[in-house]
Amino acid sequence: MRSVHRPTLPRNLHPGAWWLWALGLATAASRTTNPLLLVLVLAVAGYVVTARRSSAPWARSYAAFLKLGLVVIAIRVVFQCLFGAAVTGRVVLFTIPQVPLPGWMEGIRLGGAVTAEALASSAYDGLRLATVLACVGAANALANPKRLLATMPGALYELGVAVVVAMTFAPQLVTDATRIRSARRLRGQADRGPRALRSTAVPLLEGALERSLALAAAMDSRGYGRLGTVSRRTRLVTGVLVIGGLVGVCAGTYGLLDASGGPVLGLPVLVAGALAAVAGLALGGRRAIRTKYRPDPWALPEWLVAASGAAVAAAFVWSASTGVDGLVVPTVPLVVPTLPLVPAGGVLVALLPAWLAPPPPRSVPSPATEVLA
Repeated sequence: MRSVHRPTLPRNLHPGAWWLWALGLATAASRTTNPLLLVLVLAVAGYVVTARRSSAPWARSYAAFLKLGLVVIAIRVVFQCLFGAAVTGRVVLFTIPQVPLPGWMEGIRLGGAVTAEALASSAYDGLRLATVLACVGAANALANPKRLLATMPGALYELGVAVVVAMTFAPQLVTDATRIRSARRLRGQADRGPRALRSTAVPLLEGALERSLALAAAMDSRGYGRLGTVSRRTRLVTGVLVIGGLVGVCAGTYGLLDASGGPVLGLPVLVAGALAAVAGLALGGRRAIRTKYRPDPWALPEWLVAASGAAVAAAFVWSASTGVDGLVVPTVPLVVPTLPLVPAGGVLVALLPAWLAPPPPRSVPSPATEVLA
């Protein structure tokens, strides 16, 4: 009998998988100052976002994070020119009139010579921070934050709601600004400039107030804040396990970072602390009386996407620990950056979710049903 090929059905990938992938890219970006590697990370994140983002409102927020990254780079370079830094160099590009400062501000310089080495160092640092922001923006554009809230443990539900509201503020603000500018263009009004900015502020504030009221009504209708009854002993055991587990995680992490102790003492304490914290969160989840409607599955595509992000982070951590040349570009003296093969290959692994992840559905839920998942 002839086999029939069934195409992959569109579905939303688990939001946790997208966040793990993005955190792997962000970890890699934080380990290097090589502009070639950072631009490669930006290109990979942008391609995956273009290939696998949905038509939801938050999916259009990636461009806003890229613009924010450009602002970060500009601020970093301007501050370097105005205040100077510990980076010195021989190639003087231009000189800013220097303002004399009092003696108690010794070590701070306002103005003076601006060198190419100092500008390159500030541009590399700004590009690194901009790349980390772009990775976070990629996670915001790919993952539904409201679906991510549904996967959190019951003990962290209240905290998760606050985090979700904070994460959706910027994408929704960008969506509202785009909608208002389009409406102004249809009316034949200017959509750029200070005058248009003043006219846009009031509709933006009104939209934010309407969303707050809708969110409050949705939370009240779903019984937000209502907890189940648990015994005093259970609450005490939960607090002891969570606090003791967090202390154990901190102590185990310190033991792993301490060269004298090594992993012999740090690893068991870290594992024990993590298990105690998980047990405490599981007990604390009994207080949350809520149900999950159609939870997102964690199947093979989720494992592959998360593994690709972990592979990128592992490649950069291994390269940093072994001292691979080109991961950190020196600026004194100023040299031309080269592209190391191992980290570059690790970044290219992060392209796999563009094909491994299932295509997202194109239908967009109504705003009333998407206020709180």
